[in-house]
This record gives sequence, structure tokens and C-alpha cells, in this order.
Amino acid sequence: MNKEIEKQINELIMVMAKEPKNIDNYHRLAELYLQIEDYDKVMSVLESLLAIKPDDVQALVGMGTMWFYEKDFRKSLSYYNKALEVNPKNFLIYYNMGNVFAEWKNFPKALFYYNRAIDLNSTNPEIYNAIALLYQDNEDYVESKAYYEKALSLDPENITALVDMGNVCFKLYDYETALELYKKVFVLNPDNKIVAICIGNTLTLMKEREKAYNYFEKALKMEGDNYKAYICYAIALSEFGEYDIAVEMYKKAANINSKEIDAQVLLANLYTNFNHIDLAMDLYREAIRIKPNSAETYMLLGNAHYLKGDIEQSIASYRSSINIAPENDEYRLIYNQVLDEYIDKKRSGEPV
Repeated sequence: MNKEIEKQINELIMVMAKEPKNIDNYHRLAELYLQIEDYDKVMSVLESLLAIKPDDVQALVGMGTMWFYEKDFRKSLSYYNKALEVNPKNFLIYYNMGNVFAEWKNFPKALFYYNRAIDLNSTNPEIYNAIALLYQDNEDYVESKAYYEKALSLDPENITALVDMGNVCFKLYDYETALELYKKVFVLNPDNKIVAICIGNTLTLMKEREKAYNYFEKALKMEGDNYKAYICYAIALSEFGEYDIAVEMYKKAANINSKEIDAQVLLANLYTNFNHIDLAMDLYREAIRIKPNSAETYMLLGNAHYLKGDIEQSIASYRSSINIAPENDEYRLIYNQVLDEYIDKKRSGEPV
């Protein structure tokens, strides 16, 4: 496929050498580079086009989008603003500007630009999806669900809306609706590993043990990284009391991804529940070695020290947690409570 596109690119470049001011050729060349994901070339072509025609809206939006993907949102917004000056009635510009402000977590401005996009194009499901995600990120799940429903009324097979609305229903504890939505996606896309895991998670909470296991097994057989599948399967096994198998699942997850710590932390938590404190502490320390800036892991290690009766070590771990996340009131409260307890015991002469 790429060879055919590269052939078209070479032929088009030859044509452009003879017609250097033909705008349509620049657009076509940028599209071809986009198909082979050569984004540097896309930007180079669009810059050349803008040198010829500075008010080309398609090129301005294209450059804004390229910088958006590069996560340089200020440059992205500057190109969208230029495009807006040329064509203030283009819904896509407002939609893209909404995306920039959503990335900046500026809810009011993102919502403003998305609504402006709807004013200009009220039948585009992706705009409603974007607003729904905006509300979802702000944990307003009821409002989020309403916008996903609107998106699905316009495009009933919109996989993004089906999955994300399923996630919202899951957050709202409406597991039956979540399951129905996930299964619709699975019919449309039976190789969707993430959705298979979501179905397994939902069935677990619905206490459908064998059905849940069946979907986790399906997920493990699909192409792609099994890290999340092993972890979710382990959580399900723990829910149904099959702790030995859950331990093996967590270990498999840890073995296939040495850069993540979820498997170690969750397994350590499981060990802690069964008072295997030394095993838990080893895993917390391993997680800290992998990710030294995890305030939560330091807090969990501190809890383990506390359960073992090593108050001084627990205080040291809690202090490390607070140093990493000084704004976390919960961590600070635990630290202060244990510290006060330690000081009281010291003053009264009790062993600590």
C-alpha cells in the first residue's frame, strides 16, 4: 500500500514542479503524506502552500491539527484563530478549538466552542461525543450520558459513543445498560480487546462469574498487549474468591510489562489483605523502584509498615508521599494522625 502511495507522491511532485502555484496539488500531496503518517512532510507541504496562499483555510486548519497532535496547543490555536478570521462560519474550526481548550482542562471555553460548532452543524455526532467526554472528564456523568445519547441518535453505530456511554453507565452503576452497550460494540467489532475486557469487568460486578471469565479468556486470545487483561482477570478472580489464581495472573501481568506498577501494587494489596505484610512490602518497594514518584505507593508502603508495627518507617514513607503530592489532604491527614500517635506514645513512655 505504501509503495503505491509513494509512487503517487513522486508523480505528483513532478507535476508540481511544472505547476508550482496549483493549490489543489499541495492539498493532494499533504493528504498522501498523511496517509503514510509522514507528519513532518505534511507540515512542510502545508507551510509551502501557506507561503503561496496565506488565507487557505484548509491549510491553516491542517497546520493547527498537526501542532495539536504534537501537543503544542498554543501554536495549534494560533492557526485555528487565523482560519477563523478567514471563515468564521466553519464549524470544524470551532470544534478543533474546543479540543484545544479541552486539553487545557478549560471547561467553559471548550464548551463554548463546541456549542458554537453545533450552531453551525447540529447533525455531527462527533461534536456531541466531544461535549459528552468533556462532561465525563468533569465527572458529570448524567449530563455526559445525555450527550452520548444525542450522538447515538445521529449515528447508532458510533463505536466511540457506544464505548464511552458504556463507561459512563458503568460509573453510574447501571451495569445492565453498560453491558448492553459494550455488547453492541462487540457485535460490530468482535476483535475489540478493550471492549471484551469491559464486558468481563461488568459481568464481574453483576456476579456473573463464568460469563466474566469467558470474556477475559477471549480478550487474552486477541492480538495486543495482555497487561490490562491479566490485571482485570485477576481482580475478577479475587472477587470470586479464587485468590491463588489471581496471584498468578498478577505475576503474569508484571512479567509482560516491566515499566508499569499496577500489577505489583494490586498484588501487594491482596497480600496485605491476607496479612502477608513482608511480601506486600517487597512489591511496594519494587513498584517504587520502577516509579519513584508514585505518592500512592509510598502511602501504601507506609500503611504496610504501620500494620507491621514499624511506626517510624511508616512515618518516613508517609512523609515521602506528602513530598511528592503536598496538595493531597487525605495523605496529609493520615500522616498527621500517625505522627500524633507516635508523639503521644513517646511522651507516655510506651514502646513504639
